Amino acid sequence: MAIMNAIELKSDLHSLIDRVNDLTILNAVKEILSTRVKESDFWDELPLNVQESVKRGMEQAHSGKTKAHSEIMKNYKKWL
Repeated sequence: MAIMNAIELKSDLHSLIDRVNDLTILNAVKEILSTRVKESDFWDELPLNVQESVKRGMEQAHSGKTKAHSEIMKNYKKWL
C-alpha cells in the first residue's frame, strides 16, 4: 500500500463522503472529525517569509503607508 500525502488522502475522503447517503455514517464521521480537529489558526502553517511579509504590510498600513486600490490597479491593469 502506497503512502498518501495529506492532499491525496483528503481527496479520497471527499470522494468517499460524496458517495455515502447514510446519515448515521455521515454523522459518525462528522463527530469523529469534530472532536479530533483542533481549532487552529492557519497563521502557524504559513512559511516564515510569508508571515514576515504580512507583518511588514500590517506595520506599513498602521503607519499610513498605504495606496488606494484604484492606484494599484492602474499599475497592474496591463497584466490583468
